Amino acid sequence: MRLSIRILLGFTCLVTAMAVQAQGDATAGREKSFTCTGCHSSPGYRNAYPGYTVPKLGGQKADYLIVALKAYRDGDRKHDTMHAQIAQLTDSDIIDIAAYFSQLVKE
Repeated sequence: MRLSIRILLGFTCLVTAMAVQAQGDATAGREKSFTCTGCHSSPGYRNAYPGYTVPKLGGQKADYLIVALKAYRDGDRKHDTMHAQIAQLTDSDIIDIAAYFSQLVKE
């Protein structure tokens, strides 16, 4: 019985720590996202291809951004420019960047 309680307590602590980590640090994310903001938060920005607009990230859910950025970084989601921009980011960097963009006002 005591072992079960310790396992449950340990699991609860782990889940709580993961939730806190997933929130990220928006202030640090702002500093880490200067390259990102050039395309993903500039009002009215369009790239050279008239049929394709660069998505604005302000107001996106942090969980979605984390999954998407990790997929670009790891090559599971294909986009050469995105991969090149974020290939060196750590999980912590990505979580902070996601926290920053998620707290911006949606455009």
